[in-house]
Amino acid sequence: MSKIEVILSQRVLHFRQPAGTSRGTYTTRHIWLIRLSDGERVGWGECAPLPDLSCDALPHDQYEHTLRQMCQKLVATGQIPYADLRPYPSMLFGLETAFASMRGEAPFDDATPFARGEAGIPINGLVWMGTFEEMYQRLQEKLQAGFHCVKLKIGAIDWQRETELLHFIRQHFSPEQIELRVDANGGFSPTDALEKLRQLALYDIHSIEQPIRQHQWTEMAHLCRQTPVPIALDEELIGVNNLCDKVRLLDTIHPHYIILKPSLHGGMAGCREWIALARERGIGSWITSALESNVGLNAIALFAAQQYQDLTPMPCQGLGTGQLFTDNIPMPIEIRGEQLWRKNRSNNAS
Repeated sequence: MSKIEVILSQRVLHFRQPAGTSRGTYTTRHIWLIRLSDGERVGWGECAPLPDLSCDALPHDQYEHTLRQMCQKLVATGQIPYADLRPYPSMLFGLETAFASMRGEAPFDDATPFARGEAGIPINGLVWMGTFEEMYQRLQEKLQAGFHCVKLKIGAIDWQRETELLHFIRQHFSPEQIELRVDANGGFSPTDALEKLRQLALYDIHSIEQPIRQHQWTEMAHLCRQTPVPIALDEELIGVNNLCDKVRLLDTIHPHYIILKPSLHGGMAGCREWIALARERGIGSWITSALESNVGLNAIALFAAQQYQDLTPMPCQGLGTGQLFTDNIPMPIEIRGEQLWRKNRSNNAS
């Protein structure tokens, strides 16, 4: 194989509206783009660590220095240095997607109906944290757009106001009409979490993501045994990069679901491990983005289509983030109703 050439570039993306979570509010997004070429083919990848959340969210200069070292190892060997990259999931995701797309390997082939532009991926409608009025308006927009699965981020405003919003939804839409998911981003305390979960159960909630902060395995395991609302782990998986540690986490906590973000949870290779371990234990899963640009989102969507193509219906994935930025990078993906589609040559208007 010809020697691989690497070009790194940085981009700062700007949110259309501030993206609020219980951990703070994002207004910009800093990413690194990787361009690989073997002289004939080109592949792109995105490295997008989240400040204060990613296990590899290093200072910018240190992050880029480490990323360049990993790129040099790839050039020297012609292979992804997986062992070296386990502690750096966002770098691993960027390099493995650039490498796979350059070589036309799965999931960057035409092996799935989504990749061929023949089928869409069902996605949830995301309602960001905000005031009651802001969340109500965002909810109305998602419902009018035709979403049947809506995810609300909670924990930022008064709890009573948040439950009022859930009550409003259930007054007008049954669980068969609208599937409700909520994400607390670790916003509950271990002492009040179970009572809040009992209140949420009144509104037929499909699942709640990360009710308490990560690294409290005993408390989380207790909640998973007692909860009337299925619990999904998200932040809890961050930094758990070795196979034996993944086994220990799942066997200790026994969650109902895990939610996978390749940039946070070990790239595609690490997510494949999580999915396999979860299926062995009867634990459900789905994939979501971690506020990447369309470069990363396109790769995640192709990966999700590959991983869940044997499930009918496919669980709703969290891939509706492509419209968050004013200056996103054009890619052949678009939202149609409540599905994400990939445009191929035959249906690409451009």
